Amino acid sequence: MQIFKSPNFNFVRWRWHAIVLSLVVILAGLGMLVRHGGLPLGVEFEGGTIVILEFEQSPDIAGVRQALAAGMPGGDNAIVQRYGDAGSNEVLIRVSEVGAEQGGELSRTAEVVKQTLEKANVGAFREAGTEIVGPIVGEQLRRQGILATVLALAGILVYIALRFQFSFAVGAVVATIHDLLVTLSFLVFFQYDITLNVIAAILTITGYSVNDTIVVFDRVRENMRSMRRDRLEQIVNVAVNQTLARTVITAGTTLFAVTALFLFGGEVLEGFAFTMMVGIISGTYSTIFIAAAIAILWQGKRPLKGQPQQAATGEAPRRRRRAS
Repeated sequence: MQIFKSPNFNFVRWRWHAIVLSLVVILAGLGMLVRHGGLPLGVEFEGGTIVILEFEQSPDIAGVRQALAAGMPGGDNAIVQRYGDAGSNEVLIRVSEVGAEQGGELSRTAEVVKQTLEKANVGAFREAGTEIVGPIVGEQLRRQGILATVLALAGILVYIALRFQFSFAVGAVVATIHDLLVTLSFLVFFQYDITLNVIAAILTITGYSVNDTIVVFDRVRENMRSMRRDRLEQIVNVAVNQTLARTVITAGTTLFAVTALFLFGGEVLEGFAFTMMVGIISGTYSTIFIAAAIAILWQGKRPLKGQPQQAATGEAPRRRRRAS
């Protein structure tokens, strides 16, 4: 399938603009992170109780929130939001757990929530679901999620350094970290909780982004054989253009799938699908602009393996004078 006919876009020319744009997005995300006091963690990592209630009529969210704040300990910090489709009349209530983990106390929180709302007469409802995670379990899951991400990045660095060269490995890892930070920034912008589904999506887009970057770097390595005297910028630019159609087709088809999942997958998969959508767009963007730009900056004027010194500095090779 041919999308572009002999593309010759100068992507490398826009590397500084792309880096500045990425920094703006990441810094804005960090600013909101500081403002809100950290990442919005789901119950899996923070510990606590989630109760899903289905009302007979359209629920008064503000009334439910006020009833919990006035009628139960810790109710003023409870998160109350609509859940499911607009016509389902479902409400999700999340109460963070404070103190040591005790099985009886954890299960009792759900009962306290229901009793408090029944006394406040906020409307007839039934329990549609409950999820309970203790703080000790949440802490373990948080450590394991961070460890999995760090080990994945370390493995990527070693693999690409061995298969290609270290400057390419640095470019791939920086591009992957860029994708993670951009994705986290958008999760903060749109107030999605960090859940196990979101962690799974983050690890998925890590592999997706690296795979896309390796395709470009593999073409760079092939081009180095026929463009030994060209500068790295030119070699990278040709490689990105050669793989552009493949990158667009892969990203486009994957994006269609996760968009359908986001629209029709329901509330449980919404965070996963949103994370994948942002990660795919960011991964394609970083493959074209960020990974190659970082590799070029890291390599500097040093020649690549098997490349003459003149190609790295941009100087033409000097001819030797004949001895008189």
